[in-house]
Amino acid sequence: MRLILLGPPGAGKGTQAERLVARYGIPQLSTGDMLRAAASAGTEVGLKAKAVMDAGELVSDTIVNSIVSERIDQPDCARGFILDGYPRTLAQADAVDVMLKSKGLALDAVIELVVDDKALVGRIIKRRDEALAAGQESRKDDDPVVFEERLREYYKKTAPLVGYYYAKGLLHGVDGMATIDAVTAEIEALLANI
Repeated sequence: MRLILLGPPGAGKGTQAERLVARYGIPQLSTGDMLRAAASAGTEVGLKAKAVMDAGELVSDTIVNSIVSERIDQPDCARGFILDGYPRTLAQADAVDVMLKSKGLALDAVIELVVDDKALVGRIIKRRDEALAAGQESRKDDDPVVFEERLREYYKKTAPLVGYYYAKGLLHGVDGMATIDAVTAEIEALLANI
């Protein structure tokens, strides 16, 4: 099962990805984790990524696409995977299609966690307040100003993927404002019919 989870920051993609990993035994592929792993493994593309990251710059689509392609070739991805945080742009989505076709693979579904933006801001403020009350450090992106900037970036660059995957017949919307368990149940019901 090859999946993409879509939705703005704070929608619950990471939480749902963890549950899908446990339920289906397929890995969650996070581009950040893959970039760090490739850099520490010293692969050719990993060394290129490390040089760019060390310079404080954004890693190019070409490097990210290569790292994702290498990761998909690993044995633990043979039964499928969940792409989390990738693709982020239409160019990356096109690259995923080409990459998977070249491997004789295709996506099974793109699951969009549909959420209310104003409620998301409340959700991250609550997460920050709970962390602080528990004596933990809050996440940098739990600041409402930082979060709203990330939300604008999402709508500018990533939201167009909703139409892209809808046109391909792969998009499935799920109510991301429901309880965590209800979202999980809705995703599992969708996947049972794929």
